[in-house]
Amino acid sequence: MSTVLYITAHPHDHQTSYSMAVGNEFIEAYREANPGDEVIRLDLFKLDIPHIDADVFSGWGKLASGSSFDQLSDDEKAKVGRLGEIVDQYVAADKYVFVSPMWNFSFPPVLKAYIDAVCVAGKSFKYTEQGIIGLLTDKKAIHIQASGGVYSEGPAAGFESGHSYLAKIMQFHGVPSFDGIFVEGMAAKPDQAQSIKEAAIEKAKEAAKSF
Repeated sequence: MSTVLYITAHPHDHQTSYSMAVGNEFIEAYREANPGDEVIRLDLFKLDIPHIDADVFSGWGKLASGSSFDQLSDDEKAKVGRLGEIVDQYVAADKYVFVSPMWNFSFPPVLKAYIDAVCVAGKSFKYTEQGIIGLLTDKKAIHIQASGGVYSEGPAAGFESGHSYLAKIMQFHGVPSFDGIFVEGMAAKPDQAQSIKEAAIEKAKEAAKSF
């Protein structure tokens, strides 16, 4: 049995959002193909994700210097403890499904906060004399991204900074399999928006079978 983290970064649901609509079809098709797997839904807009701030840095510093967790301040305990829960859940999972819209060529800030929470030395990667080594070499991931324009290819591809950034993070973590499903061009071609969505849904359903 595999554990799948279904990680969504959109304030709207699948009835309003293109990325969420395709993501919902993907995860339902996945459930049908893998009824024994556990799917954990993480709505990043509703999740408690502490930002890395002065309390986090001071808490981490105290722990690195030999202090016990009980010696941290209340704010340090709350934030450092919560970040530990997030990265432990991430590392323990087998598969990751990221769902996000493109906002200003990237993704919503809640997804960056989540990425910051799971990029932890000794958990998802490690430093060695030979360089950084990713520790999640038995995982796989997919990213479903919606955008009003077309950015996966063509003249605007150089502006795309969401999927490409996630690809770098997955490589950083050592994840050997990372794919993308793009729902794009709905604003540029509003008369084709429904057909674009339907085509992406079919692609998502097919990808779910082998994920």
